[in-house]
Order: sequence, then structure tokens, then C-alpha cells
Amino acid sequence: MATTGSSSEGQGTSTRPYLIRALHDWCTDNGFTPYVAVYVDASVQVPMEYVKNHEIVLNVGFEATTALKLGNEFIEFKARFGGVAREIVVPVDHVVAIYARENGQGMAFPIPTASGQMPDSSAPEAPQTPAGGSVRGLRLASTEAESASSAGEPPDEPPEPSGPRPSLKRVK
Repeated sequence: MATTGSSSEGQGTSTRPYLIRALHDWCTDNGFTPYVAVYVDASVQVPMEYVKNHEIVLNVGFEATTALKLGNEFIEFKARFGGVAREIVVPVDHVVAIYARENGQGMAFPIPTASGQMPDSSAPEAPQTPAGGSVRGLRLASTEAESASSAGEPPDEPPEPSGPRPSLKRVK
């Protein structure tokens, strides 16, 4: 029986690409803008001039992308940065969060570990937001400032969420 390199014996394939697709669909169905926070290293193809601290936040909404493919191994699309069309290729295991820009609801994932080869010893050990702060529930603070790097959009402040603050629940 053949196995893939991304699955461990008896564990199946990673759930990350399925969760990314599901949250992308949820954002789209509810009129929200799906953003992904990506840990950048040599295996990620993004405009490096928009990368800060090995991280970039990308708008993956259908309005901001062309030929979007949310695959099991890679997220691929074309987008404009500063008016220039660029080809984007992101390994799924480098996506550290997907969330709705308007309200911050979404999901955070662990950053790549030894197999992802962190570039230096200052890399965080626990899941972090793209700005380096701790993951607080499903609200990713500080990502709005970096959203300027997503397809060249100016950053805007999202409306403050109403009601109780969402919380992240780990499911094994």
C-alpha cells in the first residue's frame, strides 16, 4: 500500500488543507475577506519585498486572486502587488493562520518545525500571530497593520467584534 510523505502511519494526511478550504468557503459564503498568514522561507514563492520577520499576510479572496488553487500540498494563485502581477506558491504547512479580515475569526496553526527548517534560533517555539504576539483565541491581533502587504491594499481597521470574545479550542 502506498503512503504519502505527509502522512504518518495510521494518522492519514494532514487536516490543515481541509481546514483552510473550509474556512475559505466560510469566509466567502458570509461575505468576508479570507486572509492567510504565511511563514516565509526558501520554499515559499511570494514577493520578498513585502515579507517582514519571515511572515506575510495574503488576501486569498476571489476578488484579489486569479486562478486560485487551494490544494493539499500548495496554495497557488496570481495576484497584483503594487500593480505588478505575481505568481504566488505557498506550501500548505507554512500557513500559520486563516481568518476573516473583517472580524478576525478563523484558525491558527503551528508554525513549521524541524522539517520546515527555521532560518535562525530566534524563531518562536509556540504558535504566534504574524506580528509575533501570542495567539489569543481566534482573534489575530496586529495582522491589520501587515495587511498592507496583501495584494498592495492599504490597511484598514476592522470593526470591533461585538459579543463575547471567541476562544480557540484544541481538537485532537
